[in-house]
Amino acid sequence: MNASVTRISARAPVADALLSVADLEVRFETSHGVIHAVDGVSYEVGRGEIVALVGESGSGKSVSALAILGLLPRRRARIFGRVLFEGRDLLSLPESEMRAVRGRKIAMIFQDPMTSLNPVLSIGLQLTEALRVHLGMSQAAARARAVELVAQVGVTDPERRLEQFSHQLSGGMRQRIMIAMALSCEPKLIIADEPTTALDVTIQAQILDLLRELSRRLGIALVIITHNLGVVARYADRVNVMYAARLVEQAGVDGIFAAPRHFYTLGLLRSVPRLDEGRRSALATIEGLPPDLRDLPPGCRFAPRCAARIAACDDAERMMEVDTGHRSACIRARDVAIAGVAPAVAGARKAFAGEAPVLEVADLAKHFDAAGGASVRAVDGVTFMIRRGETLGLVGESGCGKSTIGRLILGLETPTAGRILIGGSVVTNRGFHHKAQMVFQDPMSSLNPRMTIGQFIAEPLLVHRMVPSRRAARNRVAELLGQVGLFPYMADRYPHELSGGQRQRAGIARALAMEPSLIVCDEPVSALDVSIQAQVINLLETLQDRHALALLFISHDLAVVRHIADQVAVMYLGKLVERAPGDAIYANPRHPYTRALLDAVPVPDPVVERRRAPQRLAGEIPSPFDPPSGCVFRTRCPIATARCAREVPELREVSAGHFAACHNIAGGAP
Repeated sequence: MNASVTRISARAPVADALLSVADLEVRFETSHGVIHAVDGVSYEVGRGEIVALVGESGSGKSVSALAILGLLPRRRARIFGRVLFEGRDLLSLPESEMRAVRGRKIAMIFQDPMTSLNPVLSIGLQLTEALRVHLGMSQAAARARAVELVAQVGVTDPERRLEQFSHQLSGGMRQRIMIAMALSCEPKLIIADEPTTALDVTIQAQILDLLRELSRRLGIALVIITHNLGVVARYADRVNVMYAARLVEQAGVDGIFAAPRHFYTLGLLRSVPRLDEGRRSALATIEGLPPDLRDLPPGCRFAPRCAARIAACDDAERMMEVDTGHRSACIRARDVAIAGVAPAVAGARKAFAGEAPVLEVADLAKHFDAAGGASVRAVDGVTFMIRRGETLGLVGESGCGKSTIGRLILGLETPTAGRILIGGSVVTNRGFHHKAQMVFQDPMSSLNPRMTIGQFIAEPLLVHRMVPSRRAARNRVAELLGQVGLFPYMADRYPHELSGGQRQRAGIARALAMEPSLIVCDEPVSALDVSIQAQVINLLETLQDRHALALLFISHDLAVVRHIADQVAVMYLGKLVERAPGDAIYANPRHPYTRALLDAVPVPDPVVERRRAPQRLAGEIPSPFDPPSGCVFRTRCPIATARCAREVPELREVSAGHFAACHNIAGGAP
């Protein structure tokens, strides 16, 4: 620890503080050195309060939560400081007493419910276990309480759900079950670690609304760990911003968004594409990477990436109160307020009317046969086109068929019906792979861990004989790495030696190697921090302009799609329900499903969020094995009529260039 660093100074405690974390430190001793995962973190949480913990991956958010609950490996982790819960220091409790606190008084909701639920135990058995262990309930009483809890979190048919296993539930239902387990013993504090990251935006809104309502009604304190600043703006009361194992800013939610007092916080806010703003010319980015936690720089740890850095930043870092209730670890905190969050700079939409289509999809269908003679219509009669230099954003909830369309276009699946043309050629023609490539969601799983980055990028060049020699392939790899913002020497590195953003750039370089006219991007930034996300989005747009690429951008993040897409197509349960120019679909959505999707997306501005009156979409997507008759959306639609159950709506032009499949559109928004 740097001796020149001043620890967080004393401050007035939060009224009725339930949890008080003081100078928390976590160190991991490894063969490569000591990792300072959490370094001097202090914050408090009041009863019934929602406190957000935000920052990039590796900043120490999740480790600090696991330290509070005593869930870190004792052999490797060294924990210092104090964690007072109801006046008791949890760090000093023996494991036997800590087990009585975990689950009973403090509960945790983990990021991935599929890995948190036991796959070999029924939902009912997992829910009743905590009730019997902590509250001493009988089996019958625990069962009755479990039914009540499952109904309380909005899961239909709770009696039947208790008999099911985790793989039989949707992602939204699994997360609701995790919330029911967390609530089962009526805890006083819930720590939610990225509780909605893997969920669709509509399910995310339902779950977070539920958590907020329970927090307010039952007086439960809630700590939300997230990188989604829109979620923070909509739900949090106070915010703690972490960077490189330390807290760098603390304030009420209004103060953080209206007047950030640390340049790192300012950088995060500038990096986020906003649903309520039109297309920007480019997203602001935070260049560089966080420091190695084994070899931390002296003074301000953000200084190497900060454009406002001065010499004094290298001397010391201390948390100061710059406004009432607003604390910052930046010595230029007053200057941050002057810099402010930059307004969006409009980026002109390009005209494509005269361009020939690169991709033409007509009446595309893909049906999968299932056991018992059932058939799943994963894609059902989809039609669209993408011109040279254009981006089509394909959006919708999980299971709607977005990724299946991407696989069909790339020839990885065979269509049941319909036609796909790329550059006028059917996708099965020889030479097709020269025309279309894909950028995957998870760069780590799409890169071969046994190949260097250079070998990975050069492989298609050599296989398809696009270069005359291995030496020419190496030169081409160096050129491609330069195009995506990587250094040529990184060709000799393996995937695990690169950051997430660098791995995604390597995946883009491989896609460019074949000189395609079309790139399918399947959730290419969903696994990245907001600052890295902005870099990758800007890179895709730069490469598109340079090479006149057509992009199919598949995503569930409507704010990102608004920024990057020229056209937007909305899917629901295999069908296209709306298609229009990007600005038109955001300004005047014509299908009730599109409107519900937009309403569910939180805007990273608490003032705007308080003015909004969003229409919440109830329920979940019906089973694809038994879709509704007529309009597939009618079971969740607030304006459905008897006709919707009888007739399948046709995708028709409701205004110039704007198509929607709804019976109830009559010249205006439904």
